[in-house]
Amino acid sequence: MSIPTKKLRNIFHLTSSGLNETDVQTASMPLEKKPPEPWTPLCHDVSPVLPTAIIYCEGNFGKIDGKTANGLVRHSNNYRILSVLDSENAGLDSGVILDGEANAIPIVANIEDALLHAKTTPDYFIFGIAPSSGLLSDSEKAIILNAMSLNMSIVNGLHEFLSDDPIFLEASIKNNVHILDIRKPKNKEELRTFSGEIHDVKCPRIAVMGTDCAIGKRTTATMLTNGLRKKGLNVVMIATGQTGIMQGAPYCVALDAVPSQFCAGELEAAIVKAYELEKPDLIIIEGQGALSHPAFSTSSFILRGACPTGVILQHAPKRLYRVDFANMPMPSIASEINLIETFSDTSVIGLALNHEGMPLDEALTTISAYSAEFGLPVTAPLLQPKEQLLQIVLSAYPLLTSKIEEKR
Repeated sequence: MSIPTKKLRNIFHLTSSGLNETDVQTASMPLEKKPPEPWTPLCHDVSPVLPTAIIYCEGNFGKIDGKTANGLVRHSNNYRILSVLDSENAGLDSGVILDGEANAIPIVANIEDALLHAKTTPDYFIFGIAPSSGLLSDSEKAIILNAMSLNMSIVNGLHEFLSDDPIFLEASIKNNVHILDIRKPKNKEELRTFSGEIHDVKCPRIAVMGTDCAIGKRTTATMLTNGLRKKGLNVVMIATGQTGIMQGAPYCVALDAVPSQFCAGELEAAIVKAYELEKPDLIIIEGQGALSHPAFSTSSFILRGACPTGVILQHAPKRLYRVDFANMPMPSIASEINLIETFSDTSVIGLALNHEGMPLDEALTTISAYSAEFGLPVTAPLLQPKEQLLQIVLSAYPLLTSKIEEKR
């Protein structure tokens, strides 16, 4: 039987402060927990001491709408993830569900179980679901308010801004916690239009694009960035969505929350800033949606604002229809490549496969077939050795290999 929430709150107020039994018996006032310092969502620095967090992903972990939780479990520079809340998978290891390999981040049924596992109050409660509506249900709002009452700050990646809601604002003041609305844009007077400065960025710029939403673009971009860094290259990743920002990308902009007039300029500005400050060998840009997708236009802004010198295209061969659009068939790889290379002065340098729904033998056969058909290197990043993904970039840009040799 779960311990009541109020009792849990009292337990963790006392145990986190190191009080002994006598202190507990004589304590007459609840102890306040100092909230972690807030950061600026659109471009923030990674804290040297990671705050702790639990992720809410009820009924969606490992699924498409759970992509924020999935991404944070795989990679996070901003938070130390303690557990994932999803009663449908309670008791399982989150890494086993995602990638077949345990990561010691358990899945629990509710907040009470998450606190029992953590043995302390986490710093943050992250809403890890990304529904197409971008809005919260009443039951989800109640769960978030409960987390705030337990002295957890809130990380919200939806288009519904909790910091604008009087009820949540009052709760944040009452419980001395922060609300981080990741998609909340800058003031309009701070937004920038495209200037052409992107052409002063002389290092290679690779955009990871796709044939649909939630197809693995961010994961592939992150794997590329981390893998090439391990080889000694100075690589910067530009995050363009809420999950990448939550993961801790220092150079970032939530493009789908920016007025369209400023999207290309804001992305350009983030890339130029990264280039000037970091002097990178390579810049990786996280793609969004698909250029061919009739419901979204973010990919066009990425091609315009980043002017990528190369593109890696992500595709899911077994996906027949676009996510959340059952009447929209998936585009072919050939048509997407043609559209990208017609719309922008760039080239597709390789293909990354999302192997969802594919057994190993079918995935490998498909990779061979695509490589022969398109004359491009092809890999499944979550299925095959990571080196194959890195070689797509190194083969396209031989000077990067020379830089690796120089730095050894």
